[in-house]
Amino acid sequence: MSNKNNDELKYQASENTLGLNPVVGLRRKDLLASARMVLTQTIKQPLHSVKHVAHFGAELRKVLFGKSELQPAGDDRRFNDPAWSQNPLYRRYLQIYLAWRKELHAWIDDSSLSPQDISRGHFVINLMTEAMAPTNSAANPAAVKRFFETGGKSLLDGLSHLAKDLVHNGGMPSQVDMGAFEVGKSLGVTEGAVVFRNDVLELIQYRPITEQVHERPLLVVPPQINKFYVFDLSPDKSLARFCLRSNVQTFIVSWRNPTKAQREWGLSTYIEALKEAVDVVTAITGSKDVNMLGACSGGITCTALLGHYAALGEKKVNALTLLVSVLDTTLDTDVALFVDEQTLEAAKRHSYQAGVLEGRDMAKVFAWMRPNDLIWNYWVNNYLLGNEPPVFDILFWNNDTTRLPAAFHGDLIEMFKNNPLIRPNALEVCGTPIDLKQVTADIFSLAGTNDHITPWKSCYKSAQLFGGKVEFVLSSSGHIQSILNPPGNPKSRYMTSEDMPAKAEDWMENSTKHTDSWWLHWQAWQAERSGKLKKAPTALGNKTYVAGEAAPGTYVHER
Repeated sequence: MSNKNNDELKYQASENTLGLNPVVGLRRKDLLASARMVLTQTIKQPLHSVKHVAHFGAELRKVLFGKSELQPAGDDRRFNDPAWSQNPLYRRYLQIYLAWRKELHAWIDDSSLSPQDISRGHFVINLMTEAMAPTNSAANPAAVKRFFETGGKSLLDGLSHLAKDLVHNGGMPSQVDMGAFEVGKSLGVTEGAVVFRNDVLELIQYRPITEQVHERPLLVVPPQINKFYVFDLSPDKSLARFCLRSNVQTFIVSWRNPTKAQREWGLSTYIEALKEAVDVVTAITGSKDVNMLGACSGGITCTALLGHYAALGEKKVNALTLLVSVLDTTLDTDVALFVDEQTLEAAKRHSYQAGVLEGRDMAKVFAWMRPNDLIWNYWVNNYLLGNEPPVFDILFWNNDTTRLPAAFHGDLIEMFKNNPLIRPNALEVCGTPIDLKQVTADIFSLAGTNDHITPWKSCYKSAQLFGGKVEFVLSSSGHIQSILNPPGNPKSRYMTSEDMPAKAEDWMENSTKHTDSWWLHWQAWQAERSGKLKKAPTALGNKTYVAGEAAPGTYVHER
């Protein structure tokens, strides 16, 4: 495969990589029920079905006589090979497929089903039609060319990859070569040390690289379902290194990977552990308070901690940055399509029986949410073309999942069901009720326009729940790429606005577009809230909290 194609596969995958949302349910039972519903609809509305079969027949005639104008969507890269447009046989093959897919979707759209069942029908039809795309078959022109170029070796390589995945990857195509990276050697290499450890987390302090640092430190809180080194991926994509270069004293939490023994850890467990970390950071730096940054479920945890501090009348957090975090859980996306009372209760029951929710299992569910980007791409690359899976740090991290304790998973599901953060005192943590209007710290909230897991409008609604001054920023990328957005990428764009109108659409209409990365905008926002500059400390930790293992610590290596 050419480097260009390989880069494209990596870019596409990272744009569609889904930070895992532990609430989402997609059970085989629900999919089969939706498939059955689609099939019975053909019998319930025979005339309606006959009409669409006739439409399909008319389009088929056009295709066979070369008069059809059907072509794939402009952004559908699967059919980029010139054979699909220039070879008459391939063109007809593609157009028959497009006509069939289009008619199936039109048929379900015009049916007498309820709007929710129509959406579920579209989802099931998508799964089926994308699986049967011409590009996924051995007739794929790129695969045929590759077969002749390699004298058949690509076929043998593809079969070998398939056998390996059946044994080691639960039958799913590998997204990444997991042997290509090592945490602590090629990823997570910024210099630092573990300065504190409790049962739940390790606290890593990074060594300053500037002569002066801001007085007020930054504590970064990652999602509990992924490893922390997304914030220190590679030297050029490291938010930790960017903060250090910006004179910020940087601390990052590394969560422990729980087992059945930790099944009782809930939201309050994580908040108690974070409270200890905050006290350690202030003790080491001599600052009376900290700035915090939380991503995804780490953002929910930080928010609950601030609500808890507000209830206690403690001002330990000066400003909070939330990355792709949804606090108002009224979701209206494919992600929530199969989420109802039954699926949520089943998910809770399942994790309670197992003691934990496996990140690997969640990753599979997410892959089927976006099969073209997260399954069939790799099917073609690994099996039909016989290529090795890509070597890509973001995908390595995304596949290096952790587990969630059953109690915390249950807490997240309850939050999703009852949406308590939008109402004062509806959520209680560590013995105090939470009212976000009492949280008066400055908030920087970032969302991504192409984020399918924490949609930007949901992030916008969530940012409005606080009682302090909010800066909302919209990045032109997906879930993970919104976070990993180092300056200098010519494709990077972001939007800002002085105002926070009630509606997200009004915000967007009046926003200002900027080129480059939102990191630069955030750097200025953070600097204003980080206090004066002082001489950088020469040693990590202090007498009470002595620097221990070198970063990335020990918890990150737990399997």
